[in-house]
Amino acid sequence: MAIKLKGYERDSSFIAARHQPAILLDLGMSRGIDSHLLLRGTQLFLDDILSGHKQISPAQFLAIMANVHKRLDADDTSFLYGQRLLPGHLGDVSQALHHAGNLRQALQHLCACHALLSPLLTPRLVESRTHAFVYWQDSCGAGSMRTFLVEAGVTAVAAMTRWLSGERLPWRFSFMHARPSYIEQYWVHLGEDLAFGQQLDMMVLPRAWLDRPWQNTSAIGLQTALAGSRAQMDALEWQESFLDTLYNHLRRHIRQPLHLDGVAEAFDMSPASLKRKLQKHDTHFQEQLDLARKHVALYLYQVEGCSNQEVAHYLRFNDINNFRRSFKRWTGCAPGHLQPACF
Repeated sequence: MAIKLKGYERDSSFIAARHQPAILLDLGMSRGIDSHLLLRGTQLFLDDILSGHKQISPAQFLAIMANVHKRLDADDTSFLYGQRLLPGHLGDVSQALHHAGNLRQALQHLCACHALLSPLLTPRLVESRTHAFVYWQDSCGAGSMRTFLVEAGVTAVAAMTRWLSGERLPWRFSFMHARPSYIEQYWVHLGEDLAFGQQLDMMVLPRAWLDRPWQNTSAIGLQTALAGSRAQMDALEWQESFLDTLYNHLRRHIRQPLHLDGVAEAFDMSPASLKRKLQKHDTHFQEQLDLARKHVALYLYQVEGCSNQEVAHYLRFNDINNFRRSFKRWTGCAPGHLQPACF
């Protein structure tokens, strides 16, 4: 039976301008940049933000981000922005983070409510026997702003968890982009346990930290905030992005033959319509399928401890050499050359 491919897209207006976009604007204006320059090309004015009612699209949010990044021309912009993001001032979804009893509750809530708390970059929590991993995915086609978003996202979580726990957690960070020239900003805001040119944008720490109790919490406050969070999420037209919905479908059916026509049919749309949606987000079907296969393979290797033969079999490759070639296309390296803790 066909299902609807629901999810917000680049041009879906649902992001409250008075919250995270306003934080970004305020950061730019605090350094003397005129609001007209920061809002150029967005079809927005400062009065729209100040009205308290304006909802904007991911495309508009990304345009504001690009303007702030360009006009400030400062290496610390993404990190300072990230420090201001979480728990935030988004009502109950923010209060639930504030009242979380431990890291697991905070991360699970962040992932469940990412459409409100992190609409442009989706966090996903994975656990092995020894470690917890939070990896980040582009929700709407961030393009040149992806590195900025990742820097802000990991800084937001690191700063929030340090504040809520009362101590600096032993996060390790891996990034898909190359080591930047402004590495000192990473050292200042994230520490020195960093790796660049990796398979995932990811934060890692020992699993024991997930359930370590936090002191300044309220069980009643958490439960009421979670109830309010569910109401906030239910009021949204979308719980996740178009790219998230597609990715989740591909992951669920990764052991089946997957092709554009079949996936389009599963979502009750024409192949041409699915291609247009993907093009709007600066991607294509094979790229999304390869991404899903790559993540499954990394999980099987480094969380489940599977062999080459087992991973190839799981992904329905009959020829091990064909699998190795495909894996190298997905990751840029042979399976035996994976860096430790890619997942």
